[in-house]
Amino acid sequence: MRWFFVNSGSSLAGSMAAAVAVLALPAAAQTSPYANRLSPYVASPARVVDRMLELANIKPGETVYDLGCGDGRILIAAVEKYKARAIGVEISPKYAARAQASIKKAGIDNQARVIQGDLLNVDLTGADVVTIYLESRLNEELRPRLEKFLKPGARVVSHDYPIAGWKPLKVDRIPGPQGHLIYVYEMPPLK
Repeated sequence: MRWFFVNSGSSLAGSMAAAVAVLALPAAAQTSPYANRLSPYVASPARVVDRMLELANIKPGETVYDLGCGDGRILIAAVEKYKARAIGVEISPKYAARAQASIKKAGIDNQARVIQGDLLNVDLTGADVVTIYLESRLNEELRPRLEKFLKPGARVVSHDYPIAGWKPLKVDRIPGPQGHLIYVYEMPPLK
């Protein structure tokens, strides 16, 4: 945040009023009702996507949910490599449209789709696998919904951030300049 004053012969009070008006702009510019719930969009590298799906042990015909699906890369890989059905949930209208366009371009729109909405309000009843790349706070908020909706044997695979209160079955470390961790859980989760 930058403070700046323009002195064009105006009073200090006028400059302060201008500074306050500038500071108020970011809050007014947040038009999304979900602005405080979002994790920032950061795409998972292809090698991480591949390893997440491999660790999920997806069987053909299973349903994979990607919560915060971004550009849809996990959805497309799940359908193309594992013959799964895939459902993405994305809060950003821009990324939801981009993911749906990528799905259509890949020719798999009969096996994958994107729900534009809040992942904390989606019904996960039919999920066999849930993939997430969300901040710890959002994982913690999501945990009760996963416990409520997912059936025994369903898998949750989290990129970089563990789910507080659960013990993973496996933690996989992907080496590299920007190393990554993948946490694998199975329902009901170990606590």
